[in-house]
Amino acid sequence: MASQAIELKITGMHCAACVSTVERALYQAEGVKKAVVNLMLEKAHIEGEVEIDQLIQAVQKTGYEAELIEEIVLPQDSQSDEGLIQAKNQMVFAWVPSVIMMLWMIPKWLSGIMWPNPTLYIYGMIVFSLVVLLLPGRNILRSAWKSTVNLSPNMDVLIALGSLACLVTGVLKAFGMDIHSFAGIAGMIISFHLTGRYIEVKARGRSSDAMKLLLNLGAKNARIIVGTEQREIPISQIKSGDIMHVLAGEKIPTDGIIVDGESTIDESITSGESTPVLKTVKDHVIGATINLDGVLKVKATKVGRDTFIAQMAKMVEEAQTTKVPIQAFADRVTAIFVPIVLALAIVTFSFWMIAPDFMKKGTHFFLNIFPWINPDVSSTTMALFAAIAVLVIACPCALGLATPTALMVGSGKGAENGILIRSGSAIQRMSEVTTIVLDKTGTLTTSRLEVTQVKLFGGKNETDLIRMTASVEKNSTHPLAKAIVRFAQRKQIDLNDVTDIFSTPGKGIKAVLGNSKIKVGNREYVGYQGDFDDHGSHVFIAVDDTIYGVFVLQDQIRADSISMVQYLKNKQYKIVMLTGDKANVAEAMASEIGIEKVFSEVMPSDKSKMIKSIQDGGEVVCMIGDGINDAPALAQADVGIAMGTGADIAMESGDIILIRGDLSKVKQAISLSNKTFRKIRQNLFWASIYNLIAIPMAIFGVLHPILAEAAMAFSSINVVWNSNRLRRETL
Repeated sequence: MASQAIELKITGMHCAACVSTVERALYQAEGVKKAVVNLMLEKAHIEGEVEIDQLIQAVQKTGYEAELIEEIVLPQDSQSDEGLIQAKNQMVFAWVPSVIMMLWMIPKWLSGIMWPNPTLYIYGMIVFSLVVLLLPGRNILRSAWKSTVNLSPNMDVLIALGSLACLVTGVLKAFGMDIHSFAGIAGMIISFHLTGRYIEVKARGRSSDAMKLLLNLGAKNARIIVGTEQREIPISQIKSGDIMHVLAGEKIPTDGIIVDGESTIDESITSGESTPVLKTVKDHVIGATINLDGVLKVKATKVGRDTFIAQMAKMVEEAQTTKVPIQAFADRVTAIFVPIVLALAIVTFSFWMIAPDFMKKGTHFFLNIFPWINPDVSSTTMALFAAIAVLVIACPCALGLATPTALMVGSGKGAENGILIRSGSAIQRMSEVTTIVLDKTGTLTTSRLEVTQVKLFGGKNETDLIRMTASVEKNSTHPLAKAIVRFAQRKQIDLNDVTDIFSTPGKGIKAVLGNSKIKVGNREYVGYQGDFDDHGSHVFIAVDDTIYGVFVLQDQIRADSISMVQYLKNKQYKIVMLTGDKANVAEAMASEIGIEKVFSEVMPSDKSKMIKSIQDGGEVVCMIGDGINDAPALAQADVGIAMGTGADIAMESGDIILIRGDLSKVKQAISLSNKTFRKIRQNLFWASIYNLIAIPMAIFGVLHPILAEAAMAFSSINVVWNSNRLRRETL
């Protein structure tokens, strides 16, 4: 069986412990080489020689459901809204009896009186909490039971045990045991938990808003031409080769090539650039971009999962399902967190029962800070109070959400700005980069040759020489020929028709103009014997076997190359230029741009070796290249940034892809990577500090179970909220 990549939709996960459980189960399936589960997307990405049925069964044995994802599924707003509405309804339902209980508790809090009498008060609290547990909280109890039966306890086990323990104290009190009743707290714990889950679902929804917008940008219908008629069909029915009729103001239904018409296209969704681009016949267009002012006929070339938008969405999703190295610590913690907390709760209860005086020493330290502490209650009451608080306060969810939430927001923000983050690990590695290697052609330069100089050897004036050369070259498709024709057009020189055209590939072209025989090409083709050391490419012209001049053409430096290099220098990066050009050409261009270190005359196949040699010197390398010719070097680098060109984005290589070949996006990509990783570190810090402070307080009985549950919910919300702040930051 060949190795393959499989994606599963996982349902029933609520916390980071759930993720760890599912990942462990998948790794136990035969043939699995890699398994990554994403709580935010509710998906699992598996690689290896595996049977799909075995994977699904492995997940089901842990108490969760799984199904194969066969196509790129665009998220429907109705589905996400349904989950949010369900979470909201459960929260509201839980709080109705909980608020009644809280109001009922006020007389007891103020005067110690159980109004109207102790028996009714105790039974009332039991009944109201049972309503919360068995109705809005039933999914929590069901999840806890399933995960326990399958020996994979999750966070719901802790919440369920804490709530049921509170409820049991009420039952024991009702049967006459001398114990403090926490029955009312049982329902409130569930209510706070459902509140936290609702806010978390809502915040997580905002985290993926950018992805939803991206995936739902396309047109819903297309107008195709069939014979002499036009027919409107759903976008899903378009076939490659169909001719689409696109009016001004409409979205282009799918990727294609213009066969008739001319218009400016708003491509901001693919590049982040607001300036429209002029497109005409033979130009490629991308589905979901907007035809602004002309009428176009577009031949569909890519449909469905092959379109640019679908590929971009796939890349963003892949980034969100990768793991950042710093997350490894959180994964190890969450994998064993629930069993440890269960053991800690048992130990806490035992210590309070066995050595209450010792435990009260810790409690007395907080007496003047927390008014609800009553150290004079029985040891059994304090043991239950502390153990319940430990169960509900300890939560690995914030740790588990720290990385994926920041990664989801960061990758979504990048997609909005024409930056695709394909590897989550690249975000962390970018923060460690010391050296940036820049490919020359297509990265620092436009990769479009232009005439920079015309040298005359006597006998003809410049205008006549340009006219004759361009008149011959207009019959060639060679890039050098096109550059000379553009040069003549810029100088507004009219061209003549020529006859007897004959082209020799790789050398030159000859033709007859009037009574003159003209040859245009390299020095060997025209027979030039002299020395000519100017930098760049050279095109000579001979008229009737006499050489009259030479055109010097050079690749043009991008307008923003100098400012981008200066920006990188200001960030304290070491800058290296890598090129296959000769040393004198490379050095001259590097000097103009402001780069001191240059590796020249490097063959494409040797670029990756050059990157490796820099890495062997102790440098962490980011390579910026065109993504096609530089693919091996981009792969070798610690971080590869590929300069993309929209339509061929699916073929690009690199950890980070800039959809348009715009160097200003390099600054944004570096800024986005660093800011996203900073959010990840902040999230992990606050999630860890929260548990380090809260758990000891719970153990010594100074953290009320209600406040413990509220704090636990807030820790997860805080992580998601902090990640969402990235959306508002300027790159």
